[in-house]
Amino acid sequence: MIDMKTIAERDRSSVLHPFTQLKEFATGKIGDPTIVTGGQGIRIEDAAGRSYIDAFAGLYCVNIGYGRTEVADAIARQAHKLAYYHTYAAHTTEELAKLADRLVRMAPGKPAKVFFGLSGSDANETQAKLVWYYNNLRGKPKKKKIISRDRGYHGCSVISGSMTGMSFYHDHMDLPFPGILHTGAPHHYWGAEQGESEEAFSRRRAAELEQLILREGPETVGAFIGEPVLGTGGITPPPAAYWREIQAVLRRYDVLLIADEVICGFGRTGAGFGSTLYEIEPDLVTVAKGLTSGYVPLSAAIVGEKVYAVMEEAADRVGAFSHGYTYSGHPIAAAAANAVLDIVEKERLSDRARIVGAHFQNRLRERFAQLEIVGEVRGVGLLGAIEFVADRHTKRRFDPQLKIGARISKAARDRGLIARAMPHGDILGFAPPLVVSEAEIDEIVELAHGATRQVLNELSRESAIG
Repeated sequence: MIDMKTIAERDRSSVLHPFTQLKEFATGKIGDPTIVTGGQGIRIEDAAGRSYIDAFAGLYCVNIGYGRTEVADAIARQAHKLAYYHTYAAHTTEELAKLADRLVRMAPGKPAKVFFGLSGSDANETQAKLVWYYNNLRGKPKKKKIISRDRGYHGCSVISGSMTGMSFYHDHMDLPFPGILHTGAPHHYWGAEQGESEEAFSRRRAAELEQLILREGPETVGAFIGEPVLGTGGITPPPAAYWREIQAVLRRYDVLLIADEVICGFGRTGAGFGSTLYEIEPDLVTVAKGLTSGYVPLSAAIVGEKVYAVMEEAADRVGAFSHGYTYSGHPIAAAAANAVLDIVEKERLSDRARIVGAHFQNRLRERFAQLEIVGEVRGVGLLGAIEFVADRHTKRRFDPQLKIGARISKAARDRGLIARAMPHGDILGFAPPLVVSEAEIDEIVELAHGATRQVLNELSRESAIG
């Protein structure tokens, strides 16, 4: 029997938890940590014996669901055979070579090579270095600035955190770094002018991007990074024609396109990659999360032909490619990724996300679209979000002090459903494992609806809506 009190005390006294109010946790104001002890399918269990539907797949990552022994067995086999060796100076392993070849064949754009890391953050850090390296090698040393979007999420290391377009990732951390710029978020609901169509809004966002490039000087702008679907910034699919308009601007000014597929990759949107779904042709692609379904840490920066050709041509002149980590291409992680991708392919999880995802999107709209505090229901595949407003007709937001999204998320958790309160608004987000069934989708939606109704009734009593 687990001694929950001892574990909680040890955790509280020694673990520095990410995205946790430190003083409230240290003093016990926000209660004990949730001690997660197991998981199966779309559910996890805690040390108190309580079961939760994880409708956020950990952090968008457990695509194949919990408890897949195929992956555990692959990890064990590799650990018994060879637990570790580095990839410096042209060393490799069987699983790594297999995985890299697999990614080159399946990734969007025109992929040539794969560099491996441990997280989406470090992979985007690598992408920034590749942009700088590429432009140095081709004699354009000023072409270094990277443009991201407001509300885009690309990590929380130094450069990837700078590319993330959310101020609370920057506050008190001396971010963003110089040379990282931001342009408008692709969210029609909040960003459109009165009567502006999605296509017109997309053209305006592209024109704003072009104006930013011209203002900075095209000779100084090296890359644009974007998620096919905004993730942490609100789970927001792009408006119609957005990526077509954006790519036209980037081509005009010789600006590389980095597709951050950390959330969208490996089936989440109902296509193999978000880039495939939205006809994006990236020069560089970032993947992580679904690559191993979170079973072990692994990320990849996939380098397109155009960039790699310049790197290889310059090698005799500049020497070795001087970038890498101790754990780049770790053999256990590579074995786990191959086992996960075997499952993704065998069980056709991209198709499943498209089919079950259509049911999910329909059920969300059926149950939430007409609620008086719902401003927008949105999503694609097995990504979904509900945005709450005080007045749906005027789009008046709730007072932030009411923390509506967090209240609904907590009410859902009390019912045994994990759905995430998203930043930048009162938003409830969903990203269930891709193995979820239609019956489980119905259960998720009903639990979320009950939680929303509970908070709606509370607000009526508090006279906080209308």
